This record gives sequence, C-alpha cells and structure tokens, in this order.
Amino acid sequence: MSTPDRIRPVVEPVLAHLGFVVDDITVTPAGKRRVVRVAVDRDIPAEGDIVATVPSLTLDEISAATHAIIGALDDTDVMGESAYVLEVTSPGVGRPLTSPAHFRHNVGRLVVLTTDSGKVTARIDRAGETALVARVLGPPERIVEMPYAAIRKALVQVEFDRPDADEPAVAEPDTDATEKE
Repeated sequence: MSTPDRIRPVVEPVLAHLGFVVDDITVTPAGKRRVVRVAVDRDIPAEGDIVATVPSLTLDEISAATHAIIGALDDTDVMGESAYVLEVTSPGVGRPLTSPAHFRHNVGRLVVLTTDSGKVTARIDRAGETALVARVLGPPERIVEMPYAAIRKALVQVEFDRPDADEPAVAEPDTDATEKE
C-alpha cells in the first residue's frame, strides 16, 4: 500500500469533521525529508444537482485543515520516523476536471471542454451525477447538456471579472443544441 493510500484513512475523518474532503494526496521525496501535499475541498452532497457556486476555501479554513491533518498524522505512525513537510492546499485552477465531483465543485465557473467534436468555452450552470448543463459562449451562445463520458478534457479558466457567484444558475438545456455522444 502506497503512503498516500495509508494517509487517506487517517486524515479523512478529521477533515470530514470540518466539512472538508480529501481531493488528492501526493508524497514526494525531498532530500532527507518527504513533502506531503494534501489538496482539500469543501464537502458537497454526493447526490443531486449542484446549481450554485461552491465557495472556495478561505485561508482560515486551510489553516484549520492543516492543524487537523498535523494532529492526525502525529497521532499515528503512518509517516514513520522520517521527517516530512506538510503542504495543505485547495485544488488549483490548473488541475484538470476528471470526476463528477470536480465538475460539481466548479458550477458557475468558466471552463474549456474538449470533446470528440472539438473545444468549447462554457460556464457550468448545473452539475449532476452523470452530466452537466453549461452555457456555451457564442457565437451562437447556447445551453447544452453534456454527459461526463463525452468530455475528454476540462480545464477551469481564470476570470478576473467573474459574474456574481452568488446567483444560482437556472439554465435549462435547449433540446435542439444538446450535445451527446
């Protein structure tokens, strides 16, 4: 069993208590130490559609997660006797969206979606368990429903002048413009 696989069951319960989930864990050698990177995100319901932007974690929340993870790791021998450096982050915009949970955490955000039909830039309006509804930027602007299985690559785009993230997205797909594979 790999070190990240041994760390995950140790830190998941303490993060769940804070309302967070583990997105990713990596352990990298760095001289005589190891760098343990734990990406955490806000916990969201596992079922149903997400139609509003999930707030990003604050620095205070990352700090609370860091303290909880340190405590959990120090209370076990999962890291052994070797020194390690802990880095706790939220998933960055450079991370590809590869699971339904990733899309569900990014409702309201602008993404570039690559399918077998090509690339589109769209804003995710709704994300469910198997598909998303997005507003494809024009021309022509249109609303599409896209199953996750049809998406080959998805990346969040950085926006400095993003529309109000507190407004829930309510777009319904246009049945004529629905992209399915």
